[in-house]
Amino acid sequence: MSPDRYLAELARFLERLTELARQPDDVLSRPVPACPGWTLEQLFGHLGSIERWAAAVVRGGKYVEEPAPPATGAAAWFIEGAEPFLATMTSVDPGAQCWNFGPPPRTAGFWLRRQAHEHAIHLIDACQASGRAAPALSEDFMIDGVAEVLAMFTPRQVRLGRMRPQEQAVSFRVPGLRVPGAGSWTVGSGTAAASVTAALPDMYLGLWGRSSLQETAAIDGDAGLALRVLREPLTP
Repeated sequence: MSPDRYLAELARFLERLTELARQPDDVLSRPVPACPGWTLEQLFGHLGSIERWAAAVVRGGKYVEEPAPPATGAAAWFIEGAEPFLATMTSVDPGAQCWNFGPPPRTAGFWLRRQAHEHAIHLIDACQASGRAAPALSEDFMIDGVAEVLAMFTPRQVRLGRMRPQEQAVSFRVPGLRVPGAGSWTVGSGTAAASVTAALPDMYLGLWGRSSLQETAAIDGDAGLALRVLREPLTP
């Protein structure tokens, strides 16, 4: 996907999140189903922290510490920072050298992708907590999100020792896509001994723990291997 496309999606998600952050306190105090221990207010505090962190990184090109959210008023803090954050991301030169936690080349364009998907997933969380309908996500955006998890996050989880290396590979498949050549990814090395096949929305949400691939996916081959991989922390 192009930088402009990431920005357009990010702007759309931010607009909806800002609307949800203006809800009454009794709604902001509701739990977030996919984030145990968090209220909706705390979810907005997390987003406000992430946004300020990412903006500081792309402005300076170097790693900085993520700021802590305020103890109270986190939703208002998020609203206050949303417009400056989007302005910073809009001004980014995608090809500029910039620290990030993905594979080389390390450029600022990483953050456009990362923040678009960060906000998509947390918008879904906020909608669930608010009792609102989740946003419709396009096919190419969800394909890109699946690729980000399986080609960037999962190898990083292994590299950092958060996830065990797999002695045999598991393939992840999404059938019936309109995008040519898309729909197949592999975790682990060697010939795949198992496959996990699911519809695109189930795969996108399932990899982020927002639905259960163990319930929605078709598993072929070594089911034990596939289930072990699905139980691993594929994402942070």
